[in-house]
Amino acid sequence: MTSDSTAKTLAELGVADALGVVRLFAEVKVQFNAELEAKQSANGWEELRGAWLGRKSGVLTRVTENWLKPSKPELKRAVGQALNELKAYVEAALESRRAAIETAGEQTALAREREDISLPGVTRPLGSRHPLRQTFEEIERIFLSLGYSVVAGPEMETPYYNFEALNIPEHHPARDNMDTFYMAAPQGASPFLLRTHTSPMQVRTMEKQPPPVRIIVPGKVYRRDNPDATHGFMFHQIEGLAVDTDITFCDFKGTVDYFVREFLGPQVKTRLRPSYFPFTEPSVEVDATCVFCGGKGCNVCKQSGWIELFGAGMVDPAVYGFVNYDAKKFSGFAFGLGVERLTQLKYNINDLQLYFQNDVRFLRQFA
Repeated sequence: MTSDSTAKTLAELGVADALGVVRLFAEVKVQFNAELEAKQSANGWEELRGAWLGRKSGVLTRVTENWLKPSKPELKRAVGQALNELKAYVEAALESRRAAIETAGEQTALAREREDISLPGVTRPLGSRHPLRQTFEEIERIFLSLGYSVVAGPEMETPYYNFEALNIPEHHPARDNMDTFYMAAPQGASPFLLRTHTSPMQVRTMEKQPPPVRIIVPGKVYRRDNPDATHGFMFHQIEGLAVDTDITFCDFKGTVDYFVREFLGPQVKTRLRPSYFPFTEPSVEVDATCVFCGGKGCNVCKQSGWIELFGAGMVDPAVYGFVNYDAKKFSGFAFGLGVERLTQLKYNINDLQLYFQNDVRFLRQFA
């Protein structure tokens, strides 16, 4: 029995009684089962469904047209009953196969996507601390180990704390509009400015605290510089101050030596060169042997073997007059560390602008 046999009438097939109808529909069911067994995919199922349940040329449609309608009156009931049973069987079998195909597909997908929890986990990339932040923390760690405290102050300052109380005279070039960012102020009022260094916290701290004083002041500072590889209008500084009885220049030099060796390595040596700062006397520039050539001389240190690190010195007695410290009884030293510069030396970074561009290729190097 094949699907094409449905094109013939029951008379042509020699079906004369109800028993013949039952046998004929049994053969049709066998044929359907054979075709169903061969269709194991979703596409095959769709083809089989169209072949048997299609409205125009499906097997069940042709059986209805060629077997039920032209059959003899005495066979119509048997043919109709057998047709209904066949239709119900085909629909149920197709639905069962559809569900089985979908279940198999889901299981295949699950097996493909299943995570093997016995495998090592995937390490997700995490963010890292910015190199400037790492330098801040390293410097703070060193000075905290020496008994210093970390303090913070306002970024918007008054000329008094930024200049006058630090013994910087009224007509000093640093106070000019070409060097300092001044804020607009009402007529007759004192202007505010963006601090040019973190040194104002020297005075603010000594106003509130009697000696001994040992502080470092990390923070942002602002100056009117055009951005390039070594300059920026905003950068970071750490001011340091130590005031007590009987602090000498030897104490200052020992502190500087300890810090430089802790930060750049025990092989680094330091030297002090005379310099000038309004709020320290004597004032010095602190140099260190070149970290790139070990003091032998290279292009970075201009063949000198030395690199300038920061400015420092003993606190000028004139500064004590602004905070009512007895300059005959107390002494101390101060220093100002440029965080960007020290970071450049520690990590061999040749362009200060890289700190502020947020390029992950650059930042990932410091994870």
